[in-house]
Amino acid sequence: MTDNKQNPLVIKLGGAALESAETLSQVFGAIAAYQDQAKRRIVIVHGGGYLVDDLMGKLALETVKKDGLRVTPYDQIPVIAGALAGTANKLLQGQAIKDGLNAVGLSLADGGLCKVEELNPELGAVGKATPGDSQVLQAILEQGALPIISSIGLTDQGQLMNVNADQAAVAVAGALDAELVLLSDVSGVLDGKGHLLSSLDKNEAEKLIEGKVITDGMIVKVHAALEAADDLGRPIEVATWRYPEKLAELFAGKSIGTQFLPQ
Repeated sequence: MTDNKQNPLVIKLGGAALESAETLSQVFGAIAAYQDQAKRRIVIVHGGGYLVDDLMGKLALETVKKDGLRVTPYDQIPVIAGALAGTANKLLQGQAIKDGLNAVGLSLADGGLCKVEELNPELGAVGKATPGDSQVLQAILEQGALPIISSIGLTDQGQLMNVNADQAAVAVAGALDAELVLLSDVSGVLDGKGHLLSSLDKNEAEKLIEGKVITDGMIVKVHAALEAADDLGRPIEVATWRYPEKLAELFAGKSIGTQFLPQ
């Protein structure tokens, strides 16, 4: 990432971080310490699949996934929106407030931030998000607040839609012309000897996949990251929240994970 203080930083927060108050506190504590210096504006985008899974289980509703995306019947979207835009968003906002941040809970629909339409009829109320109007979000950032944005959106007809959180973060970054970091359980991509790769392009990634160095769920993440880099036309980073002492370096524009390079 370039050390460009004019570009905001969008952080997609995922994985087990959302289940651990201690981890969230470390992340938000690092953001609070960094924002005291007012060097860069930061936006959080989140999912919360574990909360949805828990709720679906309690309601005896079946969870079905197709190509890694949650099938969301239209009659179930109010429940899923409640878990993501309600419970998950407010839990994150509450933790951020506890850690001294002026946090504002939002969705993809607020201020027309992202345009959302149905991705595939077979998936139900699953949306494809594209960048929209960032003026309202920019105004919130101007006040020094930390926006925390759920991956729930609305179509032009007001229909609730569940958007994949990685893809939602790409759309928010596009609307803001922001840098993007996918912050998760993994440090980045490792080579065959277990060393962290500082950067990766499509050709290098495909060779590592063919050589079975990149496997299973990491293949999905790598493809999503490369697609995001192409969509945004700039490097994006996959990094971990496991080392909070390194997060300030990340916020300042230093790479701590693997940068995915656009074609």
